[in-house]
Amino acid sequence: MGRPMALNLVRAGTPLVVWNRTRGRCDPLREAGAEVAGSAGEVFRKAGTVILMLADETAVDTVLGRGTPDFAARVAGRTVVHMGTTSPEYSAALEDAVRAAGGAYAEAPVSGSRVPAEQGRLVAMLAGDAAAAAAVRPLLAPMCREAFDCGAVPGALLMKLSVNLFLITQVTGLTEAFHFADRHGLDRRRFLDVLDAGPMASAVSRMKAPKLLARDFAVQAAAADVLKNNRLIAQAARRAGLASPLLDVCHALFDETVAGGHGDEDMVAVLRALEARTGAATPGAPADDDRP
Repeated sequence: MGRPMALNLVRAGTPLVVWNRTRGRCDPLREAGAEVAGSAGEVFRKAGTVILMLADETAVDTVLGRGTPDFAARVAGRTVVHMGTTSPEYSAALEDAVRAAGGAYAEAPVSGSRVPAEQGRLVAMLAGDAAAAAAVRPLLAPMCREAFDCGAVPGALLMKLSVNLFLITQVTGLTEAFHFADRHGLDRRRFLDVLDAGPMASAVSRMKAPKLLARDFAVQAAAADVLKNNRLIAQAARRAGLASPLLDVCHALFDETVAGGHGDEDMVAVLRALEARTGAATPGAPADDDRP
């Protein structure tokens, strides 16, 4: 996600200093005109606004030097923009730490996978104090087709988790419906054509349906990342005392998908978990009750 987002920034003329722990991944950015830093610390020394698009909380803390003397030196006088997906509680605590060290902080998680990232058509959710949000908003334009204000931190991350809850249940439902049609001997392409012509069609179904038909599990959004998001949503639901029955079923299915060795495949690989459950079921076994 980070590389196509950064490419869109530099192509829009944004002066950019970039760093990745795997240095070779910065080569396309260097060729596009970005400066490649030798370390994360160098980025903070050279940039007034630092965008973090990192895998998890541990990675964010490592890059920031949080818990070390480097942290205050890195963030003081700078705006830190957290664009990854972490727990809302983590982000709120990070904002407190950054502000206490003399920096500014904004959340700007995005909705969308690799293809929208390449096209500059992500949807951003922006949270932070008014000054930080206003400073960050122009930087989102080359990467995102829209950016929505979500109030104070962690409002943007809570919004992202809400959106991802719908995405996870939507794609799992599409995959289960495809599996159902397939195992009843229906023409799978015709099933998808009927779906696409009706009111349930969406940008997501139009992106994922061809992958199901072709058994194309090349990554747009990895199953392991979906499982991580599922856990974050479930934790937020439990803390708020909320029921999340659909999410809980999806959680189990993605857990099985990743445990089966398919975490690096696209989220439609949840089909593999459904197929495994079907294979383990007794043919013709009655349902849990007699309701149709």
